[in-house]
Order: sequence, then C-alpha cells, then structure tokens
Amino acid sequence: MERKFAPYSPDFERLRQTLYGHKSDRIPLFELAVDVDIMSKFLSRPVTTLADKIEFSRLAGYDYVKLSPSIRMNPVKDASVPWGTEGKGAITTLQEYEQFHFAEVEDQQFADFERVSNMLPDGMKVVGQYGDIFTFAWEFMGFETFSFALIENPDLVKKVVERVGEIVLELFRRMSEFDSVGALFYSDDIAYQSGLMLSPKTLRDLLFPWMARIGDLCKARNIPYIYHSDGKLWQVMDDLAALGIDALQPLEPQAWDIEAVKEKYGEQFCLIGNVDVDLLARGTLEEIRETVTTLINKVGQQGGYCVGSGNTVPKYAKAENFRAMVETTWRLGAF
Repeated sequence: MERKFAPYSPDFERLRQTLYGHKSDRIPLFELAVDVDIMSKFLSRPVTTLADKIEFSRLAGYDYVKLSPSIRMNPVKDASVPWGTEGKGAITTLQEYEQFHFAEVEDQQFADFERVSNMLPDGMKVVGQYGDIFTFAWEFMGFETFSFALIENPDLVKKVVERVGEIVLELFRRMSEFDSVGALFYSDDIAYQSGLMLSPKTLRDLLFPWMARIGDLCKARNIPYIYHSDGKLWQVMDDLAALGIDALQPLEPQAWDIEAVKEKYGEQFCLIGNVDVDLLARGTLEEIRETVTTLINKVGQQGGYCVGSGNTVPKYAKAENFRAMVETTWRLGAF
C-alpha cells in the first residue's frame, strides 16, 4: 500500500501564529510526544536517530521537532532509595534534603540542540520542552509526605520546590539561547479529570512564580509559551494567562468541553489536542476521522487550535489511527 506523507512543507511561522491565537494558512499538528514505534510504523522503517525523528516530523506534517535536555533529574544510584512513590519518598526531612544529590545542568545535556541547527529542513524549528517542578518535588518526597508537609513542614516543601525550580529554570534559560528554538514548552501535571491536585493558593505560592519566570524567557525572545497539564484547570485559567502562557495542551476530552473552553478563553489561549487517547488506541478509522473533522469545524476554523491527542500518542495506539488523525488534518485543515 502506498504510504502518504504531508502534502505541504514545514512552516514554523504557521505554528507560531497559531500558538499566538491567530489564523494561519492551515491548522497545525502538535503533540507532547509520539512514541517511537508509532513513528517507525508511519515511516515503515526504524526511527533511531535525531535525523530519523526530524524526518518523521517533516513527513507527518509537523512544523517543528521537539527536543529536551538529556538531564537525569534523579541521580540517586541506590535502587533501594525510594522516589516517585505515592507514600514516603527519598526526602522527608531537612537532613535528607541536604544529603540528596540533585542533578546539575551541564553542557553535554544540550548536545542535540547544538547538532540540530544544521539538520533542520527549511521552515522547521525546535520546540524546547522540559518540566515537572511540582511533579519532581512530590516524587522526591512521596505524594503523601509532600501533602502532609504542606501543613506540617512547609519550609521543607519550599526548599525542595525551589531547588528543583532552579534546575528547571536554568534548563529553559539554556534552551532559550539557541536560535533554532522557536517556542518553549513546559509540562507539569497539576490536575485530575475532576479538578486540581492542590489548592489554587498553593500553586500560586509554590509553582506559578517559577512558571512566570519561564514566561519571562519567552517574552525576552518573543517566542510562544506552551503549557501541558492533564486534568481540569478551570480554577486557575486566569492565573495561567497571567503567567504569559500562550497555548494549552492536551485538553483531554474526559476533563474538558473544548468548545466551552474556546468560547470562554479563546482570546487568551491557543488550544491543542482533545483527540481521545483511548480512541487512538481502540477506535475505528471512521471514529478518528469524525472526531478530527468535528474539532476542525467547531474549534479550528476560528484559528488558535492545533490538532493533537488528548495527552500523547502512546505505543499502544493504533498506527493506522494516528495516520487517520494526521491525514484528516492534512485534508481538512487548510484555509
């Protein structure tokens, strides 16, 4: 069977204008991640190198390639030391905080950013992505420990968040210095499908000041600022706009009525995603095409919308469903 590829060339200006809420020549595609197996099936060959990923992005119709620093945020080598747990993590006391080996930002972590400038096709740029100040903080402490410490030991929580924030902000500062980077993408889950994981006040005190600093980097470079969080964010939408965020991803359909979000916040944010991951995994080709067509007609025609999944495109998605999503966007997304 003949494999079709995007009938247009990359144009980051198309994506840039859309991320700023405007209407360009077509509706872009955008993802936090596409699993390498899906990429390989799309190209009908293994995807193993940076050049392969760039080629996938070009042929699938993306105007960018996403890159992240190769930092290892948890350098603990002892497998017996817990982290990323729901209960008790590696940092539960000030002494454990002082003994914890936090990651360091180093030049070699940006090797792909150095290499990519001579590899990008005409019109394509890099989206520099990292995140998880809140997530790394609670993973290092354990979610229950973190939650209790918000009341019982707030100074410890603040120290952990500030240390992680310093590292992540430096990563974004370094990414923002590359001319090939056309947007910054901060990801950090702060909500469930039912609502926020923390109170708005706690987010305003602990996390949002760091996100605002990333926004300042974007303003200084005049590049878009994208934010990913799962879940329902209604309580802090005005806060997110004030942080300088231009685009929200992924607007999972179980948490959002995307038409309602477009109506209320379409002037403040570009909206990205909303194609159900479960549908990509278990749906039919016709269901995918119908969903994307509806999103394009009801949300995308106004501008300020990118087609994408309601989270990421995982390994367990059907490759043919991914192809149906992008091909429908190629066909119907032109203005």
